[in-house]
Amino acid sequence: IKCAVCSHIYGVLMGDMPPGTFHIQKYKAGQMPCKGYEKYGTIVISYNIPSGKQNGIRFEGTARQGYLPDTEEGREVAKLLEIAFNRRLTFTVGTSITTGATNCVVWNGIHHKTNLEGGPTYYGYPDPTYFNRVRQELACLLYTSDAADERSSVDLGGRRIIKQK
Repeated sequence: IKCAVCSHIYGVLMGDMPPGTFHIQKYKAGQMPCKGYEKYGTIVISYNIPSGKQNGIRFEGTARQGYLPDTEEGREVAKLLEIAFNRRLTFTVGTSITTGATNCVVWNGIHHKTNLEGGPTYYGYPDPTYFNRVRQELACLLYTSDAADERSSVDLGGRRIIKQK
């Protein structure tokens, strides 16, 4: 629940994303490297949100992939992205800013690297500030006063959240 006065989030923030799947596949070093991380493997996150109806309105689904280097930082962000997906925060139904199509599944503000190379301009690597940015975005969405994360603790870009037992 978000306070209307101060915007503080109480409890666990849940989004309106339609149901779908989240799948992680890992590739060994050299098979499919992220530019700048050639000596590491790659984590490929596949999202699939099928077409359907939400609030009585038909929407067009989507299939997307995101890429992370298989480093400690990449694995941590992958876990946070899975929490965001499980809380229905990754996508929403809206208007595509790239095509102008309405009633379609679109990203919901969490930046993903959708290319292995090309830098920030092409949503790829290398991008030296990506991990800091995405962790800050996830901190804003996943951090709650209850520290209600699914894990005992997690580092969200400078905020260490420890779940009370």
